[in-house]
Amino acid sequence: MKNILNTIASRYTKQGLWSLFLMCVFPQHLWTLILVFRDMSWLIERTNVWDAIGDAGYAMVFAFFESLIVFCVFVLVGFITPGRWEVNRRIAFLTLLLFIASIWGMVAQLLYLWNIWLPWPLMQFIASTGRPLVMLYILSLAIVVPTVFLPVYAFVKSKKALHNMLEIMDRLSTLSMLYLFFDLVGLVIVIIRNV
Repeated sequence: MKNILNTIASRYTKQGLWSLFLMCVFPQHLWTLILVFRDMSWLIERTNVWDAIGDAGYAMVFAFFESLIVFCVFVLVGFITPGRWEVNRRIAFLTLLLFIASIWGMVAQLLYLWNIWLPWPLMQFIASTGRPLVMLYILSLAIVVPTVFLPVYAFVKSKKALHNMLEIMDRLSTLSMLYLFFDLVGLVIVIIRNV
């Protein structure tokens, strides 16, 4: 157990872990609030305001637990970053990866919500290759890899990128703490609705 704590202490500080957690809170809660407000009007029309508020409360509590899971995953990812990196650089790098993954998750969900599909000629071409699943993976990688590789490469090579990322993190930390307050309010709403 002591070895595990020493390994964690060699990679992270308490402040670094807190910053990483706040950055994990930000995209999950932002997206949750966007979807809650998107659904609020039709939910109120179908039921009532209290049910819509309850739905928002459940969504915020779920977003909190989702943020905890994402945080644990990114803490583990931090162990495969170079050991010579200082804590701030590691946290900023993990935040960059988190934001890229979150944006792709949001894009995927938007494509589904807006019912956007590949153009029919492209679907026919993919089907005609004889290996449509492989072709879909190749197309996906052709789109996703540059959007991950280019920001990561720029971060690793640029000295100013670390400063910029830390500044962004500092500004978003306040908003993330507000989201944590919303989680507390959501938890209270869930408890009230179930008592």
